Amino acid sequence: MSKLLENKTAIITGATRGIGRGIALTFAQHGCNVAFTFNSSVEAAKALETELSALGIKAMGYQSNAADFNQAQELVVSVVKEFDGVDILVNNAGITIDNLLMRIGEEDFDKVIEVNLKSVFNMTKAIQRTFLKQRNGSLIHMSSVVGIKGNAGQSNYAASKAGIIGFSKAIALELGSRNIRSNVIAPGFIETEMTDKLSEDVVQKWRDDIPLKRGGKPEDVANACVFLASDLSNYITGQVLQVDGGMLT
Repeated sequence: MSKLLENKTAIITGATRGIGRGIALTFAQHGCNVAFTFNSSVEAAKALETELSALGIKAMGYQSNAADFNQAQELVVSVVKEFDGVDILVNNAGITIDNLLMRIGEEDFDKVIEVNLKSVFNMTKAIQRTFLKQRNGSLIHMSSVVGIKGNAGQSNYAASKAGIIGFSKAIALELGSRNIRSNVIAPGFIETEMTDKLSEDVVQKWRDDIPLKRGGKPEDVANACVFLASDLSNYITGQVLQVDGGMLT
């Protein structure tokens, strides 16, 4: 397989499971060195580090909270020093705390905005200096189809994911002249550990409503990330790429 990310280094936030883990493994397969963050799952982080290193690249996990401004700054300084530069940032960290508006508390709204949206600001601001200095860099922000069309019971999540799109488009305009690209991926129904908790009937209904008649895999999202991270997408910025099997078509 041709290695599209050879000699590049990526930071991926929230990579110990689901889509983030899929991105880390696919990047490594394409020759990319990977620095990834995790919140609390030390064992899962060690396992991923071992798995990534076995693919012949440099990999390190960092226990860091992207929603904390100072931790994000410190993380980028550490990674740039350890890896001698960074070429790609994948803002993947995210949570859901679903509820109808009449039941959702202020704390649950604020928490989702902080983890999903503020983390994107924190990490992008932290990496900006490095990218400006080298006049090169690819920013990839993980949104969702919910950020495009909304979803009942997910006002906080939808707001955070829509905010990511607006933020990314503004950054694409700000940093484009320095050859720094900012794009968004909006996954649809991706089958991960989280969806494994749903009943088979519910999952099948999702699949039936998708034109391709199946849920996506983490690798489907990861492959789109590889494209946006690689030189193949050198003339693409400010875009939202839906990886949803045609769900919003």
